[in-house]
Amino acid sequence: MPTTNNPAAANGNRLPADQAGQPLDALLASYALGQLNPHLDALVASHLSLSPRSRDFVAGLESLHGAALEQVDVMSPPAKRDVRLAAIFDSPQPEQIRVPRPSCAVLPAPLLALTGKGFSDLTWKSVLPGIKEYKIDGLQDGEASVLWIKPGRTMPSHTHDGSEYTLVLKGGFRDLSGHYRRGDIAIADADIDHHPKADDDEDCICFAFTEHPVRLTGFFGSIAQRLLGR
Repeated sequence: MPTTNNPAAANGNRLPADQAGQPLDALLASYALGQLNPHLDALVASHLSLSPRSRDFVAGLESLHGAALEQVDVMSPPAKRDVRLAAIFDSPQPEQIRVPRPSCAVLPAPLLALTGKGFSDLTWKSVLPGIKEYKIDGLQDGEASVLWIKPGRTMPSHTHDGSEYTLVLKGGFRDLSGHYRRGDIAIADADIDHHPKADDDEDCICFAFTEHPVRLTGFFGSIAQRLLGR
């Protein structure tokens, strides 16, 4: 997981200029190199189907055939990684290839392939009032789920032992890092303790992948610690 105090977001219509070298760039570079696990790969592929700017970005990386990109260690110190990524991003961008097509469905094609079901066929479990989850079973290297959050509902405060990647599929939410809408990716790590709140005007549906289970903090965290005797 990238270590940063600022989760990255990629808007469906733009890639903020101030995020060069931030976790999102490293995530997209890893996708272009085929280095992601299937669930995180599906998350990024779905993001690309919703984000024209990121499609262009990744197409440019892929069209370099990995010659320069393979020299970038996305886990290397940020300063070294940023210099190498900047050189690649500034290179001429050949014709776009092998990027997901735009999507207007709630679940883009990569997530349909991952779940094997359409959105209306998902089996939901209520985890809190106004919050439902469809959990994808069988993961060996993390947890993945689709979340359905009613307007105005707030997720419990939590932090992470690893990475949390959240792709907004419908609606939006806010947390301490900003506002995320359809097509945006929010990235959080162990430095982040947040309680995302769904927008008030519509349901928020997200696909989330976490490297390790989240750790509840605040009120719910205190209760969990007491129940577990910690």
